[in-house]
Amino acid sequence: MKLTNLIPFFGILLMLLIVETGAVLFAPLMKSAGITAFEDPTSLTDPVIFIVIMLAFTLFLLVLIRANHLKLISAVIGLSIWLTFVYIFQALVFPLLSDPLLGLGLAVLLGALASLLLYRYPEWYVIDGLGLLLGAGVAAIFGVSLGLLPVLLLLLLLAVYDAISVYRTKHMIALAEGVIGLKTPILFVVPKKRDYSFIRDGVGDLGGDGERGAFIIGMGDLIMPSILVVSAAVFLPATLPLGLNLPALGAMAGSVVGLAVLLWFVNTGKPQAGLPPLNGGTILGFLLGCAATGAWAWLTLL
Repeated sequence: MKLTNLIPFFGILLMLLIVETGAVLFAPLMKSAGITAFEDPTSLTDPVIFIVIMLAFTLFLLVLIRANHLKLISAVIGLSIWLTFVYIFQALVFPLLSDPLLGLGLAVLLGALASLLLYRYPEWYVIDGLGLLLGAGVAAIFGVSLGLLPVLLLLLLLAVYDAISVYRTKHMIALAEGVIGLKTPILFVVPKKRDYSFIRDGVGDLGGDGERGAFIIGMGDLIMPSILVVSAAVFLPATLPLGLNLPALGAMAGSVVGLAVLLWFVNTGKPQAGLPPLNGGTILGFLLGCAATGAWAWLTLL
């Protein structure tokens, strides 16, 4: 394989590291602003709640796709993206403004502008640039909200679900095709050629064997491993720069290895479940980091 053909793969690896690093940097801001997804970070019911909500939302979207309610799908996803941007920008402006109402108003405005840009001009570099911000922000929110045991449980459950949804029921492929057909910006798009345009070319049929103009990877595939990285950085003592520690760094390294394995299979041109290798590599790297430092205190919560 030519080196130029490997550039998109290196781009995806770089995006994963950007999301993970950004999420770790966002984490203190989320905690200071009081933006969390769950009240008790040690509760093992939180991952189950997460899965149930995700399944319900997925089913809702699939029903809308089958009913061909495309405008409603776009509106629902757009509202979700806008609300997420509001939380992220609220955390960013919180330390800068003394008036919380003014901060919320500015966050609402910035979120609206970012969402408008995504929907009015969904070119691949706009989607990827704002997607990195979204991914880092979401990973930070859940990373500060879930302790290590709940995150490990969540990643294991999601890996199993992702494998079933791609290889057995295949409903995740149908969902991805429906979302991509709307040019909805909830996927990372990595072009194979310089003159590629997501607006003009799309990515083709995900279930087919034909040549596609770009690689795509779900935002969740980069967000989920990053949640463990953030959780390790938040709930274990920081011993390295950027608030990291060896288990968190191990999780990052493991996620990169897992992503490399995933991309190897993606190169066959067929849809692949991303979370089994990604989550598996991240968990293994985290455990190796814990073994190297003796950081097993979190197991006492069992």
